[in-house]
Amino acid sequence: MTASPHVLITGASGFTGQHLAPMLLSQGYRVSGTGHGDCTGVSCEPMDLTNAAQVKDVITRLQPDYVIHLAALSFVAHPTPEDFYRVNTLGTEHLLAALAEQEKPVKKVIVASTSNVYGRHQVPVQSEDLCPSPVNHYGCSKLAMEHMAANWFSKLPILITRPFNYTGPGQLPHFLVPKMVKHLAEQAPKIELGNLDVARDISDVRDICQAYIALLESNGHSQAVNLCSGTGTHLKELMSILCDLAGYQIEITVNPAFVRANEIPSLRGDRTRLEQLAGPIPTRPLRDTLADMLAAARRD
Repeated sequence: MTASPHVLITGASGFTGQHLAPMLLSQGYRVSGTGHGDCTGVSCEPMDLTNAAQVKDVITRLQPDYVIHLAALSFVAHPTPEDFYRVNTLGTEHLLAALAEQEKPVKKVIVASTSNVYGRHQVPVQSEDLCPSPVNHYGCSKLAMEHMAANWFSKLPILITRPFNYTGPGQLPHFLVPKMVKHLAEQAPKIELGNLDVARDISDVRDICQAYIALLESNGHSQAVNLCSGTGTHLKELMSILCDLAGYQIEITVNPAFVRANEIPSLRGDRTRLEQLAGPIPTRPLRDTLADMLAAARRD
């Protein structure tokens, strides 16, 4: 009897990994994870991406068929710039070097980058053909990672994903949407936010995970692909939906400390390449996502 394909998720204890691992299990894959906490439904190996020897040891022992590399430092306001490059850029180099040396050839490596690499381009829709121009250390570290990963294209079947904003149940409250949800679930009288006059392409994390699985099973490699809904939502509109779901109007105060000088006014992705590689990926209405998040926050 042939064993089921083995997928390794780095960062499986994180927000995306906690949704992705159960989905992969439900579709018949064997799944292992790395992370610094609990990995939902799968074994979780401690692995420090900045430690090349430890990364090589984990890969040598697990010998995965597929890898979805989610582990990263992704909080844009993280105070130490050097950490973005140690983890996101050099850490990915350590992982790819270990995979290139593993005894059993890996079938697909999906490396998660970010739509932040596009920067402040004044175009209505951002496609993969747009010249990257990141404006923060998170985006710069991910773009450096993309260029570094491209050096491995001849040795490894790598597909780079550029997720736009996404949210859903389980996201930590220091991110914007779950912060809004938490305040409304607790019926707080007011909330301090940054600039709400921006539009973002916001997906449900469960749709993003379905895209990862579809791309894993696709023939795509040696290129970048957007993960997005293709629809832009102004943050004022998002807050209005949440207030409607919660049944009251929260007082909003703009805190200048939360307003970034290099804020990108609009981010909306082009789904064309995603659908060419993976076929149609369903997208949940944003209102349904927010309703699920509000219900989960009230239970907590």
